Amino acid sequence: MAKLCFKFKLPLAVMAMGGTAMAGLLGASAPIASAAASNGTVTTTAPSTPAISSLDPSQWGPQILVDQGTIFEGLFGYNQQNQVVPKIASGYSVSKDGLTWTIYLRHDAKWSNGDPVTAQDFYFAWMRQLNPANSQAQLWASVLNNVKNAYQYHSGAVPASQVGLKVVNDYELQITTNTPHAILGELAVSASMPLDPKVVNAHPTDWYMPQYFVGDGPFVVKSFVPNGTLTLVRNPNYVGHPGQVNEGNAKVINIVPGTTVAVEDFMAGKLDVAMVGSTSDLQYIKTHNLSKELHEAPDYSIEYLQWDNSAVASPYDKQLVRQAIAEAIERQPIVQSVLSGMGGVTTTFATPGWPAAKYEKGLPENVAQARKLLAKAGYPNGKGLPTMYIYAPVPALNERGVPVAEAVSEELQQNLGIQTKIIQLNQTDYSFLTYGGPMKNVQPGFNVASSGTNWSEPGQLDMGGSQGVYFPGDYGWSAAQTAYVLPWYNNPYDPASVKKYGDPTNPNVGVKWSDWTALNQAVQKDIPIITKWVKEQPKQWQAILNPPGSESLPQQWNAIVNQWKTAKTAAAKHAAFQLAFQFVAPAATTASTGSVNTGALDIQAYWDTHETTQVKNWRMWQAYMQNSMTTQQAAPWAGQLMTSLMQAGYTIPLFYNETYYLERSNVTGTQPNPWSWGNFYQFQYLSVK
Repeated sequence: MAKLCFKFKLPLAVMAMGGTAMAGLLGASAPIASAAASNGTVTTTAPSTPAISSLDPSQWGPQILVDQGTIFEGLFGYNQQNQVVPKIASGYSVSKDGLTWTIYLRHDAKWSNGDPVTAQDFYFAWMRQLNPANSQAQLWASVLNNVKNAYQYHSGAVPASQVGLKVVNDYELQITTNTPHAILGELAVSASMPLDPKVVNAHPTDWYMPQYFVGDGPFVVKSFVPNGTLTLVRNPNYVGHPGQVNEGNAKVINIVPGTTVAVEDFMAGKLDVAMVGSTSDLQYIKTHNLSKELHEAPDYSIEYLQWDNSAVASPYDKQLVRQAIAEAIERQPIVQSVLSGMGGVTTTFATPGWPAAKYEKGLPENVAQARKLLAKAGYPNGKGLPTMYIYAPVPALNERGVPVAEAVSEELQQNLGIQTKIIQLNQTDYSFLTYGGPMKNVQPGFNVASSGTNWSEPGQLDMGGSQGVYFPGDYGWSAAQTAYVLPWYNNPYDPASVKKYGDPTNPNVGVKWSDWTALNQAVQKDIPIITKWVKEQPKQWQAILNPPGSESLPQQWNAIVNQWKTAKTAAAKHAAFQLAFQFVAPAATTASTGSVNTGALDIQAYWDTHETTQVKNWRMWQAYMQNSMTTQQAAPWAGQLMTSLMQAGYTIPLFYNETYYLERSNVTGTQPNPWSWGNFYQFQYLSVK
């Protein structure tokens, strides 16, 4: 079975001093300080939360903004229009079945120490992430998410030789994916960058510090204080891709710790580039002689109401009620009052010009029609409806979350008579609610969510709005079904499965072969159910669920059994048992109790035999989108998927975001990151006039 991947948008807290306070400090007519950019030096900020503590590209942290393209260069990267273009790659070819990509490397690319950049350097970096001992690797955040047997090797189920990565020669690399999948965008992100094996092996924990650092990007590390300032200088050995712009003319780039008063620091001459992080700052800028240095850029993200993960049955389970809620929300007042114009009204999961926009149709704003729908559902003017909960992130996480919730609450009370209660959540709880499955103690309603794209690829054209489809029980499930799957998400291991198969946390369980009896029986029961179900699906989906050349479920199970048989110690036998348990039964995939291994046999067997046609279609359309080889192929599937979710009232778009930033008049090439993390990236294009 194809492994379902979780692609989460992780929002950063972007805080700024309000315009009123700033005016009090500087005065309404305060002169703008002289430009700080001089002698080819540009100073900008890192994300304010969290600070840059490491430069390891395999970790999903703020360093990704400087790792991809600036101090490291991958096979592919982004140009100044955020398009994916070749960098180290000179070309590529794809096999007829769409599974094997052969990437050809340029022969002139060099590391900062003068060594050539080779295919082996990419292979080394990727296998370093996949090493079973590397528990912190974020495999989903790179091309490895789709590499054949990557997760199996990372978990210890198969040897390294079975991973779909192969060095053909110094300048030719082959990547085999689990299913046909467009990988060029994934090759541009930080976790797909190469590393110099000599340096990393010699200094495994601090190879990125200035005294050891070797990079292949336009800039190298001159100085770095973890959680402090990062100073970059030009790489004298850098050779860019011929025929395209690869870098600006900046000689030195200072990336300083994030500040809560970026606009004030810009005006004081401390920064040459500053992100506008609040609506009050934007209004202050527009009225205080800074308009000429103010710029706008796209932000590929949507703020929306997401059907929450409640397992409590309620009238809000009715589609007519959710549709009424969607049509009763008036977006323009929210954009003006909450955003002060820092965004745009939308009823679809699309920003202006988004490829899937023409295929999407959300529910319209129509208060009169919303009232009719609510009355038709049996709740005229909201009579009989319980309090609806709206969950929002605390202001430190997203300063707009609570004001948006308050605005929605007021409109629903005024337009439909629905009473609401707003609950603020910290980052951990909010992340569980937004990016996980059904949760305990969550009341029926919606959460104020922010969703976007992590990188450029066809599979991201839903702009993250179909996240809940990954998790059985979120969308389109009956209350009884959701209650059944609830324990899957709220425990490291499903309690019912532990009782049935044995306790994976007990080191003595699984050491004897007799401990495997129940698991073996489950495998014999589940596999025929799943196999029969797959054969009944459309051929296109069958090829995704069971791609040519992939190991069958019995083969995967036998590999785990063989690992137990060849294990030399009791601990190794127990580790094999843990793998077997996770192969069969529900288990948390990370420390988050909101996640679950959706590919487990018991989950697949239950899902396949209990889902509605609507839920099956969502899964199928999502798979088609994610496995499309081009944007043109993926866009209609993204549109069909999101249209269905929106018209069922499970996702209710409110507005799309826009980025505003200040750039010194003698600086060009500033590039706001339109992907999930926001802030600035691709610093290599900075230039000073």
